[in-house]
Amino acid sequence: MEATGLLYLFNAPQGRGGTPMTREERNALIERYAAGYSEVTASLDGFPADGLTKHPIPGKWSAAEIVHHLADSENISAIRIRKLLVEERPVIQGYDQDAFAVRLRYNSRSLGPALDAFRTARATTLQILRDLSDEEWARTGWHTDAGLYSAERWLQIYAEHAHNHASQIRRLRQALAAG
Repeated sequence: MEATGLLYLFNAPQGRGGTPMTREERNALIERYAAGYSEVTASLDGFPADGLTKHPIPGKWSAAEIVHHLADSENISAIRIRKLLVEERPVIQGYDQDAFAVRLRYNSRSLGPALDAFRTARATTLQILRDLSDEEWARTGWHTDAGLYSAERWLQIYAEHAHNHASQIRRLRQALAAG
């Protein structure tokens, strides 16, 4: 359901013209990554409680499903960047995010612990990101769904991930209000 555009993100060019990012480009993405949690919580501010599990846009997740996805995705992404930094040419396992949503009952669980998990995974990963060397940013592994996968690619994806879902939550709120 929500994977639209992910393969583009995995395969988008790094930096400018496929070259490694500059320190300034990485720092801008790190700051965007740092702002992701606040962007999501702001998108939830005032969201009608009775609408959190509704699907006003056919084929899209509910706001509750998005929050639980972010919690799981952030924990998975936190392990991915750690593997890239610690292991030699690690295999980065893909996963079925829609199966997670259904089998882990995203729409029937409380949002509080999911938001805490999301915030904590980001905060601890941010500590690591801010201290990486150019050599560490160049480390690569192999993603089972997308192929060659670098620490810089990871940053490009996850700097935008929460912001994209915050926008989706806002669209859900608009659809609920209209419908």
